Amino acid sequence: MITMKKIVTIQDISCFGKCSLTVALPIISAMGIETAVIPTAVLSTHTGGFEGYTFHDLSADISDISAHWKSLGLKFDAIYTGYLGSAAQVKIVSDFFDNFGDEENFIVVDPVLGDHGRLYAGFTDEFVSQMRHLCKKADYIMPNMTEASFLLGIPYREADDEYYVKDVLKRLSELGCRVPVLTGVRFGGSEGAVAYDRDTGEYYSSFGKHVERQLHGTGDIFASVFTGAVTLGKSVQQALDIAVKYISECIEVTLPCADEVWYGSCFELCLDKLIGYTKGNF
Repeated sequence: MITMKKIVTIQDISCFGKCSLTVALPIISAMGIETAVIPTAVLSTHTGGFEGYTFHDLSADISDISAHWKSLGLKFDAIYTGYLGSAAQVKIVSDFFDNFGDEENFIVVDPVLGDHGRLYAGFTDEFVSQMRHLCKKADYIMPNMTEASFLLGIPYREADDEYYVKDVLKRLSELGCRVPVLTGVRFGGSEGAVAYDRDTGEYYSSFGKHVERQLHGTGDIFASVFTGAVTLGKSVQQALDIAVKYISECIEVTLPCADEVWYGSCFELCLDKLIGYTKGNF
């Protein structure tokens, strides 16, 4: 009898615009993994470039969902969080980790805080503090350099120096996570991610071509693919390679589509390639 791997991902639903759950669910499912979801909020669109969007907070539902699942004895191979809307919501998710995390699964936190050296609108020092606490419970975290700076309480600077990147990763591991992954690392004309395994002291990296164009949701794509790959038993290096390769493909097919770039990548057009990468067809 074949037993499918199972991931639960906890993040918001943007009904239009490609990010969060509307990225995580199809990507992880395409990798052959059963994907359970806990939506933290419902938005009419994502918040980057749209105005007048609606927002409905679902914090009150998370504990009830958790309690029902606990009564059913549900278990997951991985727990993966993305955008969380408030410090109170982070605390609720922390409780979920306590209820469903165990020695047989792993936890991934994408500590969504900000970009370009600034926090996203509405986030406070208290939120950063709660997110730091959540990262302590994770096996893997994957901040960009802005998020790493806030988590560590250090001045923001670009992730463009190998020695500095390695130092930041070591300091991130001291928060409590086993494998921090720093995204948006840029060396010369290449951009990708670097990871550090606290237990072995090894570093891992993967890079693609840097593109001078910002696409919404690429961080969500990276985190989803990486989490799926590790769930399938891939090594950290393999997971990095698959995630970076897939993002490069998504960017390549999206750039000619001027109307797509500002609200997300055309990741759907590359799902067949992701399936191949998952099977080792690089």
